[in-house]
Formats: sequence, structure tokens, C-alpha cells
Amino acid sequence: MKKFLGILALTIMAIVGIAPAATAATPTEVVIEDTAGVLYQPQLLPALEKVNFHKPTKVAIYTRNGTASDNFNEEVLRYARVNHPEWISADGQKWADGLFIFAFDPVGRQVGTYMGEDRKVSLQKREAIQDAAKKLFVEAQWTDGTIAGVKKGASLINQPWYLSLGFIITASIAGGVALLGFGARAVVRSNNRKKAAEHLKRGDTAYSSVSFALDVTELNAKTIPESSTYGALVLEKYRDFSTRYHEAITLNQQVHSLTQKELSKGANVKLVGKYADLATELDDLDDVIADTNTLLNRFAGWEGAWDRQSQALFNDLNQLPALISQPEAQGMPTTTSLASLHAQRTQSLQQLAADFQSGLISPEAALDQLRDIRAELTGMLQQHSELMINKYAKTSSEKQHMRDTMDLNRRNDAQLGRSTILGSVYGWNMFYSVHSFNHGYTTARQQVDTSRSSSSSGGSSSGYGSSGGSFSGSGSSSSF
Repeated sequence: MKKFLGILALTIMAIVGIAPAATAATPTEVVIEDTAGVLYQPQLLPALEKVNFHKPTKVAIYTRNGTASDNFNEEVLRYARVNHPEWISADGQKWADGLFIFAFDPVGRQVGTYMGEDRKVSLQKREAIQDAAKKLFVEAQWTDGTIAGVKKGASLINQPWYLSLGFIITASIAGGVALLGFGARAVVRSNNRKKAAEHLKRGDTAYSSVSFALDVTELNAKTIPESSTYGALVLEKYRDFSTRYHEAITLNQQVHSLTQKELSKGANVKLVGKYADLATELDDLDDVIADTNTLLNRFAGWEGAWDRQSQALFNDLNQLPALISQPEAQGMPTTTSLASLHAQRTQSLQQLAADFQSGLISPEAALDQLRDIRAELTGMLQQHSELMINKYAKTSSEKQHMRDTMDLNRRNDAQLGRSTILGSVYGWNMFYSVHSFNHGYTTARQQVDTSRSSSSSGGSSSGYGSSGGSFSGSGSSSSF
């Protein structure tokens, strides 16, 4: 028990930064071989001389201008054999004891770390040292990147066991960091309760609205003209309304029987979310039923029902100028087409509203025209999407990834349009909103950029090439 408590105490002290201090030692020597000519030594040398290692360590900095195809490890070893044989062990098979080499190629964009056997660390830690410099190297901050890399190396080389991440994780698994475990669990449970409360509020609001209007919804459905195409499509939606409402009743009873403790569980959060989604969908549908009845029969209040159908399209058309003014959209044939569509269809919508109000056009025909304008916009956005994707993506896999991402955003955004007649009766892939296009394209680009950045950083290489012979010193390199 005493041993366990001792481990627990050391672990907690390590986490909060008050563990017993390890021996701090500045470099025994700093050697800078800047053959690439990119380092500012008046800044670099004083900074490195102040870095504290866990044990006395010689630091060597080497830069070279090569190519991305070079075996960087082999080139560092070749340079050491010719210019610094003291960097290599007496038997010629390892790096010298007490040595830490930090090397990089600003042209070939590679960085490597090499250590004597008494200073070697795992591949994962070597990658962490290299990663500490990469962000600065990408910005061509060679001196600052070198300092950051050496500092990271100093913190990991000969790191005391009680400061290692491995120890902390192991101790956590064993129960040594029970306090953190309880804390993390408490955070998760608190977040679950918060999510459940948000779902419950959304679900109860929609459920109350649906329940309150239940009789009115039934009356509205009974007077919707089935002879109308849109009337028939909405009535198809209504036929399973009663079944789904009874499902909502059951879910309402289930979620309200859950205690706060039970609402802390992820499975129950999903259950409350299911209740909220169903109630919201039913609330949207009863609004559509009411608007369909009012609009098709031109009952009192039909003007408001019409505005709710047309306003979303007005808003979409008004977002087109910002879309086509984006720098990457310039010069594309679809940009001109979308600009023309904005001018023409905005005017068409205004005329359509006037004709409908004056009775020159039937409700069915007015909805048909709304559908046709939105379908025309959808077609142009789809063409514009392909051109934008082909312009930005470099490979077929990037193109497909961007298409999939934009389709997912389009599907999710379509749920927001369920409160309109057209949005309710047609599938997600029938219409495409400008908002969905913008959000989807931005998300797709960001994901591609992240993937490219990850690929460009490359994996680690630890071999020393054909000229390395039997050399097996601890070290590796990677790209940035």
C-alpha cells in the first residue's frame, strides 16, 4: 500500500510539475556546422548553451542543402565520417556516447535526430523532437526551429522515469492516477448531462407544439386537396404521422423517467437525441401540413404561407454574389452563369409573388415555378462544384473526397428545409442551397489541406543507405 501511495504521489507531482527535480546540465559543447548557411549564430549559440539536459550532453547542429529524394540519414553519417569522426563510436558502428545531433535540410525539407547509445530515445520520441521544429521550419524560421528541436530533445533524452508519459499512462491504467480518472469521468458525465438537457429542451418544445396542434393538424390534413400534386405528396407524409406521434409519446415517457445519473450515460443521451429529432421532424411536418392546406385553398393567411415557401430561395439567390466573387471562382464559365441567374431569378421571384397575389397564377403553378427555379439553381451549383473541385484537387482520390464531403453537408443542410413544402416532399438530393455549397466546399478544402500537410510531413526513416554499411546508430529523419 505504501509503495502504491508513493507511486501515486510521484505521478500527481509529475503531472502538476512538482516532482523531484532531475539533474539539469547545460551542454558540454555546442558544435554548429551550418553548411546550408541558414542559421543566425549570434542568436542560436547563446540559446543552445542555456538549454538544460538531464545529463551532460554534447550538442551538434548540422545543416545541408540537398534534395527531398536524398537519404538524409546516409548524408549525415557521410558528413560525420569525413568531417567529424569524433561523432562516431570507436568501433564505427554507433554514434558516440554523450552526443545529440540535430540536423536538417532547408531545401530538401528533411529533419533528423541522432544520439549516442547512452542518449538514445524511442522512435516516437525522436519524431516528437523533429515535430517540435517542423512548424517553424515550414515558415522558414530555421534558427527558432533549431532551438525548439534541441529544447524538446533535452526534455526527452535521459528523461527520469517519473516524468515519462509512459509511466503516467501506465500508472493511470493501474489506478495510480485515480484522481485524474475520476476527474475525466466526471467531465464526461457532466457533458453527457448537458447534451441530454439540450436535447430534452429541444424535444419537449417540439413535442408540446405538436401535441397542442394535434387536432388542428388533423383538420388541416382533411381539407388538403388530394387532386393537387403537392397536396397528394404531403398527405403521403401525413399517413404515418399518427404512428410516429405515438412513437414520440413512448420516447417522451422513457426520457422523462430517466434520473440525472442515468442521463450521464452516453446510451441515454442518444435516446434523448432520438426523441428530440423525432419531435422536431413532426413539428416541421405539422407546419408543412398547415401551410399546404392554407396555400392550396388560398385560405386566410395564405400570404404568410407563401412567404415561408419563397423566402428561403430569395435568401439563397442573395448569397450568390458573395459566392461568385471568391478568388478561386474567377474565370470559370459557371461564375458568369450564376451571376446571370442571380439577376434574372431574383426578378422572376418578385414577379411570381405579384402574379400569385393578384390571382394570375394558381398555388400549384406557383409552387411549380419555385421548384423549377430551385432546380435550375441546383444544376448550376452542381456544375460549379465540379469545376471548383477539379481546380483545387490534385488527385482523383482528393476529388472524390471533396465530392463526398460536399454531399454530406448537402444532406445535413437539407434537413433544415423540411419546414417548407418543397423541402418536405422532395429528397435531400433534389435541391442544393448556396449555404450548403459554401460550407461544404470550405470543409472539403480544409480536409484536403490537412491530408496534404500530413502526407508532406512524411514517415520516419531510420536506415543509413548503402554507404552506411553495418552502421546502426540510433537516429531517424522525416520530411516537413
